[in-house]
Amino acid sequence: MFDLSGRTAVITGGGSGIGRAAAILFAKQGATSHILDMNEIQANAVAEEIKQAGGSAQIHVCDVSDKAQVEVVINSIGTINILVNNAGVAHVGKADNTSEEDFDRVFRINVKGVYNCLHAALPLMKANGGGVVLNLSSIGAVVGISDRFAYSMSKGAVQAMTLSVARDYIHDNIRCNCICPARVHTPFVDGFIAKNYPGQEKEVFEKLSKSQPIGRMGTTDEIATLILYLCSDEASFITGCDYHIDGGFIKLNN
Repeated sequence: MFDLSGRTAVITGGGSGIGRAAAILFAKQGATSHILDMNEIQANAVAEEIKQAGGSAQIHVCDVSDKAQVEVVINSIGTINILVNNAGVAHVGKADNTSEEDFDRVFRINVKGVYNCLHAALPLMKANGGGVVLNLSSIGAVVGISDRFAYSMSKGAVQAMTLSVARDYIHDNIRCNCICPARVHTPFVDGFIAKNYPGQEKEVFEKLSKSQPIGRMGTTDEIATLILYLCSDEASFITGCDYHIDGGFIKLNN
């Protein structure tokens, strides 16, 4: 099951966290993982890990918010069977204390970055007879989360883009879904806590972990497994859906 032999998968932000776990799992299942990341060192480390395990991977240093860069990279890959729009940034702030600069940065990476990759990859998928797009949204697109105004805005846009792509390309044999993780323990989360809550790292980590009714954060491997399923032929009847992978956060937090 979940065989991706011969498939070409593009994973943005594949140098760390969820993207790294997805790139490794895809390669394990037979795909060639194309890792798009701004951090060449991290991307190389993931590709080397994949190759050491007998898999196939290539890296592309790319800023997803730069449309010209994205087009060059995507067109250089050519055939694309799977696109995982994972790259993104977070931000702490409410509507009245989020600066225009910060708002624009979140929008440029989390929203325009997804658009840039879709705009470049969808014509290649159409020409190849189909494909799968998986977007990373968030529980922040579904429920109100304190001090996450810009981030939640961006992830709501990702959900809307997911539905539009699923509808517009359903007859081109292109499926598009998104997943909405709650908090997942990644190096990004550790850095985020250290930057925004200096001196309170342990307390904030525990608070964020326990905000999931299940009592902990998710793991990158757990998220990658759902991504693999939705990008595999076993999920061929699923499109235009958003999957909550949240330790009970949305339904059980009463």
